[in-house]
Amino acid sequence: MSNGKKILVLGGSFGGLTAAMEIKRRLGNKAEVTLLSKDDNFVFLPSLPWVVTGHRAGARLSLPLSRILPPRRIEFIPASVKGVDASAQQVQTDRGSHDYDYLVIATGPHLACEEIRGLGPEQGFTHCVFSLPHASLAKEAWEQLLADPGPVVLGSTQFASCFGPYYELAFALDYELRRRKLRHKVPMVYLSSEPYPGHMGIDGLGRSRRFIEDELAERDIKTVVNQSVAGIEADAIHLADGSSLPFKLAMLAPPFKGVAGVAELGNPRGFIPVDRYYRHPRHPNIYTVGVAAALAPREPTPVPTGVPKTGYMTVQMAKIAAAHLAAEIDNHPPPVGMEIDELAVICMLDMGNTATLMLADPVLPPRQRTILRKGRWVRWAKAGLERYFLWKMRHGWSNLP
Repeated sequence: MSNGKKILVLGGSFGGLTAAMEIKRRLGNKAEVTLLSKDDNFVFLPSLPWVVTGHRAGARLSLPLSRILPPRRIEFIPASVKGVDASAQQVQTDRGSHDYDYLVIATGPHLACEEIRGLGPEQGFTHCVFSLPHASLAKEAWEQLLADPGPVVLGSTQFASCFGPYYELAFALDYELRRRKLRHKVPMVYLSSEPYPGHMGIDGLGRSRRFIEDELAERDIKTVVNQSVAGIEADAIHLADGSSLPFKLAMLAPPFKGVAGVAELGNPRGFIPVDRYYRHPRHPNIYTVGVAAALAPREPTPVPTGVPKTGYMTVQMAKIAAAHLAAEIDNHPPPVGMEIDELAVICMLDMGNTATLMLADPVLPPRQRTILRKGRWVRWAKAGLERYFLWKMRHGWSNLP
């Protein structure tokens, strides 16, 4: 191990894995890079809806961190974060304490199912697709629905900040039901905290509102938006306005919060504030990327929604943070054109037998450009991106697009 700066990265998903590899690539022996994650596997999360429909096996979407990091001269420690002492520059875990010179937080979200009675696959009656185990449980529930059809509710609760997978599931399940001649037995509702379909937590993009509304209407999927969920029972979702939605299968994005071990550095919901270089305003040697970072919406929505941080956005954040961290250690000026204002979003939305490409640059309006294109080629591109990203992470090519 080198005698360089000690850089500790928390989290092994898109942000943590990219940041660790990119910092090591830029600094070499000037940095001792350690990645700490409670999970040994990196999972390509954008493909989890395909696990639900049976088009992907979980093993195909996973990479073992304990195998891909050591060849890159990055230490991997399987542990859960319990706290951060920013003054002492130390992280406490369930496997001891770790000192750092620089800290990169990429811990993702805490799925706060406990905030809504009856929500979630463990203690409640609904499913979600933000982890491989959850997607596997949702697949089982989907197969049960095919054997015994009934109403389906898909969408997002208040304080959720990831909407794309549930639009994908609405379109994909509709397609699969029609293919099996079962659609007429399954009433479908898209329920969301968004003020309108296609809002996505980013005030929409281009003509996304009209596009999503038309696509849902063509498939006879009813929309219920601008709603909070008050509670859930085994066969019904109760809304804050007093109405209820019956279901046999429900898949809902839960409220997002910051992970407990780092939440003390953040706002009331545990998301960590950042400056234009993704540094903590009070602790400039702490960087935060991905869902853990607090990004304010342009304006609040009637029912609280969060700004999404997709895998593509998170990788951008991690590269920007790594570039600035490396420049500071090398005593170089900040890289030009690598700031939070440059953050864009690309979404490839699977729709069963077709797909849609959505681009917003920057992520929040007013924007330089937006793109919305529909075609089967987007579905092929999404599958290609999955293979490409797993290949480049397996080989440590974090600098590639």
